[in-house]
Amino acid sequence: MIRRIRSLLAASAVAVLVVTGFVSSSPPAAHADSWAPISGTGSTWSQNALDQWRRNVGENYGMTVNYSGVGSSAGRRDFINGTVDFAISEIPFQSNPEDGSQPEVPRSGYAYMPIVAGGTAFMYNLKIGGKRVTNLRLSGAVVTKIFSGAITKWNDPAIQADNPGLAMPDRSIVPVVRSDGSGSSAQFTLWMSKQHGDIWTRGMTSQFPTPGNGKAQNGSLGVAGYVSQDYGEGAITYVEYSYAVKSGFPVAKVLNSAGYYIEPTAPSVAVALLQAQINNDPNSADYLTQILDGVYNNGDPRTYPLSSYSYLIVPTQTAGIFTAEKGRTLGGFAEYVLCEGQQSATALGYSPLPMNLVLAGSEQLKRIPGANANGVDINRCNNPTFKPGDSPSNNQLAVSAPAPAECDKQGPNQCTSGTAGSAGTDTPVTGTGSGGSSAEAGGAGGSAAGAATADAGTAAAGPADAAAGVGDAVYDANGNLVSGSAASGGGGVAAAAVSSPFTLAEDGWKAPQWLMLAAALLLIAAIVLPPVGFRRMRSNTAGKR
Repeated sequence: MIRRIRSLLAASAVAVLVVTGFVSSSPPAAHADSWAPISGTGSTWSQNALDQWRRNVGENYGMTVNYSGVGSSAGRRDFINGTVDFAISEIPFQSNPEDGSQPEVPRSGYAYMPIVAGGTAFMYNLKIGGKRVTNLRLSGAVVTKIFSGAITKWNDPAIQADNPGLAMPDRSIVPVVRSDGSGSSAQFTLWMSKQHGDIWTRGMTSQFPTPGNGKAQNGSLGVAGYVSQDYGEGAITYVEYSYAVKSGFPVAKVLNSAGYYIEPTAPSVAVALLQAQINNDPNSADYLTQILDGVYNNGDPRTYPLSSYSYLIVPTQTAGIFTAEKGRTLGGFAEYVLCEGQQSATALGYSPLPMNLVLAGSEQLKRIPGANANGVDINRCNNPTFKPGDSPSNNQLAVSAPAPAECDKQGPNQCTSGTAGSAGTDTPVTGTGSGGSSAEAGGAGGSAAGAATADAGTAAAGPADAAAGVGDAVYDANGNLVSGSAASGGGGVAAAAVSSPFTLAEDGWKAPQWLMLAAALLLIAAIVLPPVGFRRMRSNTAGKR
C-alpha cells in the first residue's frame, strides 16, 4: 500500500514536470550548458529590442547571446570576415554601393530574417519662452532641407507653416547625424532620395555627410545622447523611436501622403508597412528584403512614412567560427524573437512583426545549420499581431489603429499633445492656430499610444544598459564623449544577459511556475508521507497488542 502511494505521488510529480517542459526527449531548455554561446554585432537602431530579448532568453532558457551595437555597416563587415555568428542590419549587403564604397560580398551562405519593425524618428530639443516644445510638426521637404543644410533656423517660414500653433524661436538648428556607417543613415537617405530627390541629390548612403551647421556622433545612443543634453537645445537628430521614448524627449510628427502629421507609434508603423513590398523569391539573394516606396506614399491617414524593418543576418552553412551547435542556439533565439519576443516590441518603442513575416522568417531559420527543422509552430506563436485562424495578410495592430485627430491634419490648427518620451506633456499655443488633443480621435490617438510606451519603454529599456555595464552617453558642447558609452558594449561584445525577463517582471508567476511548485510539493510528499504513514501503522499495531 505504501509503495503504491509513493508510486502514485511520484508519477503525478513526473506528469507535472512533463507538462511544464522539464522532462522531454531533448536537452532541458533551462540548462545553460545545453546552449552554445553565440555572438553578433551590428545595428543600434534595433538594439533596445535586442538587448531585452537576449536578457529574456538568458534568464528563461540559459542562452548566452552576446551583442555589440557597432552600427549596421560594421556588423555586415564582421559577418563577411567571419568574426561573428550573426549580424543585424536595416539594409542588405550592398553589392553596388551608391556611395562608391567597396562591394559587400559574404564568403559563405547567409539569409535575411526580419526581426522587428519601427519608425525612424526625428528627436529634438527645443524651447519656446523657456518651455519645452513637445508637439513639433515637419513636412518631408522641410526635414530634407534641415538635414541637407538648406534650412538653418527654427523660425524659417517653412517650419512656421508646419506649426501654426507655435511662435517658432529665432534659434539656430543643429542637425545631429551618425558618424559611423549605419542602417539608420541608409534608410533615411533612401527616403530623402526617393521622396525629395530635387533637394537630396546624394542618393542612399550609410555614411551621412555632416552638414556645415551640424554635429556627428557615433551610434544611436550617441546622437540621442547629444540631443538630450542642456547644450543640445536647438538640436534635432534621426534615430529609432525607442531612443526618444527612453530619453524622455519628443519626436516630430511627420506629414504623410494623406495630409496628416503622424507620430511613429506601433500602430502607425504597422499601418504603413501594410504597403511594404517584400522580395518573396526564395531563390533570390535578397529574399525577404523590403521595398518601401509604397510605405512612403501610403494614402492611409494613420501612416507614419519612415517605417521599416530590421534584419537578422544568419549563416546558412557552417564556416569559420560558426558551428551546428551555435546554429541550434541561434535557431532557438530566432524562434523566440519571432513569437514571444514580439510581445515586448510595442512597450520598447517598436512595432511587432505581422504573421506573413513570421511565417517567412520561420522558413529562414530552418536554413540555419543545427536549428529546428520544423521552424515556428504558428498555432503556438505568442505574437500580438495575429491570433489562430487569422489570414497571413492580416495585422491585428493595424486593424485596431486609431484614426488621427483633426488637429493633426495639415491646416490652421495644431494638436498640443506631447509625443514619444514627452507624452502627457502638452505645449501651450503660442502661435496663431488653435490647439486640440491627439487623443480626441478614435478614443486613443497617436500621443495616447506614445504615452503607453513612455512608462513601459523607459522601465524596460533602462536596465538594458545597466545589465551590460553601459551608462547613457554624455557629451560636451563640442560633441566629445564625457562619460558613458556611445554604443552598448563599446568596442567589444556585450556581456551575457542576466536581468529578470520582461514578462515575469511585469506579471509575476505564471502557470509554468505554479506547476513547478506543485511538482516539487508532490515529490516531497512522495518521500515524506509514506515513512510517516508507516510509523503510524506500527504505532497502531503496537497499541492493539
